[in-house]
Amino acid sequence: MRATLVPNAPRKCLPANAARRAILCAVLASAPAAALAQAPAFPAKSIRLIAPFAPGGALDLVARVVGQVLTEQLGQPVIVDNRAGAAGAIGSEQVARAAPDGYTLLLGATTTHGINPVLQKLSYDPLKDFTPVSLVATIPHVLVVNPSLPVNTLPDLIKYARAKPGMTYGSAGTGSPHHLAGEMLKLATGIDITHVPYKGSAPAMSDVIGGQVQFMSIELTAAVNQIKAGKLRAIAIATAKRVPGVDLPTVGEGGVAGFEVTAWYAVYAPAGTPRATVDTLSRAIARGLGSGEARDKLASLNAVTIGSTPEELTTHMRAELARWSKVIKTAGVKAD
Repeated sequence: MRATLVPNAPRKCLPANAARRAILCAVLASAPAAALAQAPAFPAKSIRLIAPFAPGGALDLVARVVGQVLTEQLGQPVIVDNRAGAAGAIGSEQVARAAPDGYTLLLGATTTHGINPVLQKLSYDPLKDFTPVSLVATIPHVLVVNPSLPVNTLPDLIKYARAKPGMTYGSAGTGSPHHLAGEMLKLATGIDITHVPYKGSAPAMSDVIGGQVQFMSIELTAAVNQIKAGKLRAIAIATAKRVPGVDLPTVGEGGVAGFEVTAWYAVYAPAGTPRATVDTLSRAIARGLGSGEARDKLASLNAVTIGSTPEELTTHMRAELARWSKVIKTAGVKAD
């Protein structure tokens, strides 16, 4: 009798003998399950968190809190890797060009994702080349003056600057938040003040203390010890509302409405990182930042803890880009 061929019937294993037939069929049947079993869940190895500024600054300190949080939450070591240069652009580019697998992350900031894209010609696009993960924290700026100045409030500063045109203010460099804060104050009040750029906020603050420049806007974290020691006089905090535990009026209360400067820090992954991986990272950051230890560490830096969703970070970043773009274009700020 001739065999009948049935269209679309499943193929049968037809090795020469029954033993070989049984082994081959078993291998073929188990192949998909074996492949799935070999795909490790994220994370299966250590993660590198690039901090695009030098060790010791506020961003570096926040990065180390985030690294510890992720290590504890995910059960894999997170290594903070400082890659400073070009106002954060060097470290940012490394992450933008990294494999989109969640194992290379960036702790971005106001400068890297709110200012540089407007001021610099970058080799990457801050919106297209990164996947937002979580807005971690913010640190308010504070206006500080040399204590020898007859200035105790923001109205005093404005009055003094009008009486003495050319009053100097320091910054961490052209296009830094410290610089743009001075430009915002100039635009809002019409005072004639002169920008003096430095290679970092620490040397700028040192020269305010020494009297080489007269004032600056700086992160509260960096200045708080010098304020307590009487080496700097704080006159206003650059937030919309007063900060609990900080006995300072806001810049708005000093007569300059809408003036707000905060340093913000956020985790980014390379574009194309799987959404499941991004969600794992975002949830881990939110859980970890909700713990007392992480909150206490950030509070010691005068930081406001957040831990946002990726969508909330995207909204925040777009708003910051628009805000700083307006300041840069109106003030005519150009990169060095």
